[in-house]
Amino acid sequence: MFLIDTSRQGQVVTDAVVNQSIDNYLVNDLKLPGHGLMMYVNQPAVIVGINQTVAAEVDFHYLAAHHVQLVRRTSGGGAVYHDERNLIFEHIVNGDPQDGSKFGDYTVFAQPILRALTAMGVADLGISNKSALTVDGKKFSGMTMFKSGNGYAAGGTIMYDLNVAAAQQALIPASDRPHRGVASNRVPITNLRQYLAPAYQDLDIQSFREALLCHIFEVERLDQIETYHLSTQDWAIIDQRLDEKYRTDAWNYGANPGFRDYRALSLPTGQLHVNFTRQAGQLKAVALFGTVGTPTDLHEISEQLVGTATTAAAVRTVLMMPAITAILGPAAVEPLVQVLTEDAHLSTR
Repeated sequence: MFLIDTSRQGQVVTDAVVNQSIDNYLVNDLKLPGHGLMMYVNQPAVIVGINQTVAAEVDFHYLAAHHVQLVRRTSGGGAVYHDERNLIFEHIVNGDPQDGSKFGDYTVFAQPILRALTAMGVADLGISNKSALTVDGKKFSGMTMFKSGNGYAAGGTIMYDLNVAAAQQALIPASDRPHRGVASNRVPITNLRQYLAPAYQDLDIQSFREALLCHIFEVERLDQIETYHLSTQDWAIIDQRLDEKYRTDAWNYGANPGFRDYRALSLPTGQLHVNFTRQAGQLKAVALFGTVGTPTDLHEISEQLVGTATTAAAVRTVLMMPAITAILGPAAVEPLVQVLTEDAHLSTR
């Protein structure tokens, strides 16, 4: 196993959108042979799984007020909160590394982490529900995987001293309201800091990362680890992939299961995201979400739009209802009419 350095020109990268896209570049483009490991820190962000509906997972008002990023990964799993007191690790495997690594086997990728934490004084470590790492029966890491050809990534979080209160506010509680996609399973979580030996309890996150990596690779210094450093050419391709997909709202906000189209509107009342599917001259499915109104308000408006004919007159009639304009604001009517009806004749199949 070797280390993958994700710094850029010697500077630590904490942009969660960038860090989340690097594993895709390593698996789909660079394809370094063997078994690599990267470990990085994100600025505050909510990371959702590829099959999740963001409206069912995220409090958009909290994200906007606290400048928290929303990032969609290309692997499954539930929504998680990251901040600067939280580590993310990613195993990147291409070909056969001949070290026992196997896609789908979370245990083999968890063991280096658990072994290192044991050496750092943490007791009563375990794995539950196949992919959750636990201490004293409480979850401190959730793992997930994705595969592409002969390559795959397997990674998760390491909660050193995460702001748990912020995580609870950024992620909405489980709801009984039906929604498309995979729902997150909210379980009790804990930080590792209190379980570590005293020497590791008061470190900044980069120092904790360094100590953990040294224990994983069983060395005294990071420069003793075989390391691949991302090059200028690597970063040029990563930037291209970010522009094409991973930094776009259409991917992070709009790639929700069950919808064909996505648009974003900046309104006087806030940011409104619109997912919808048109079929046979009607709005077959609609989801409104964002910082306009409450999730319940937007869900009820979405339900009223479902089944409406995809004509400007029909959609306008619904949106002009006083109860709806009171929530969205009068200025939302015409932009939303345009979004839901533009090129409707192309979506009649």
